[in-house]
Amino acid sequence: MNAKSSPDDLVVLAERLRRAIGDFVRVVRAQSDTPTTARTETLDLLDRVGALTTAELAQRRRVKHQSMRLVIEQLERDGLVEKTADPQDRRGQLIVLRLQGRTALEQDRQARALWIAAALRDLIGSEDRRDLERAIALLERLAEVSGRAPPDLSAAGRRRR
Repeated sequence: MNAKSSPDDLVVLAERLRRAIGDFVRVVRAQSDTPTTARTETLDLLDRVGALTTAELAQRRRVKHQSMRLVIEQLERDGLVEKTADPQDRRGQLIVLRLQGRTALEQDRQARALWIAAALRDLIGSEDRRDLERAIALLERLAEVSGRAPPDLSAAGRRRR
């Protein structure tokens, strides 16, 4: 691909990237025995963002409030999260990650990182590792623009330009 890639070429590249990343994540989770669940995704969100209400968690995870409430109840029973008073709303409660939840999350993250490190050691040479470092930098740049709307690559969008 070069600077003159067509919108169709970019869509094909985007689909390859989406599929490769998805496959990679699924393989790492399966091989490190850390499958994704609503529980781990909720713990991860609380770790990254901080305390949230049940409604905020449901919205950010794009699930129904009732489903999130059930996940939170199980996490609370397991001692991984706790509810605290919301200082902004006396009637509301915030869901907070407990030390046990953070520990469980870190164990999963470490298991995945160790599996990836072993795969890099066993399967990827030093030149390919340098290429991978450059690719990671590109992915980080793409992630930085996540708040912006994607450009319109449809036929109608191309005609308007």
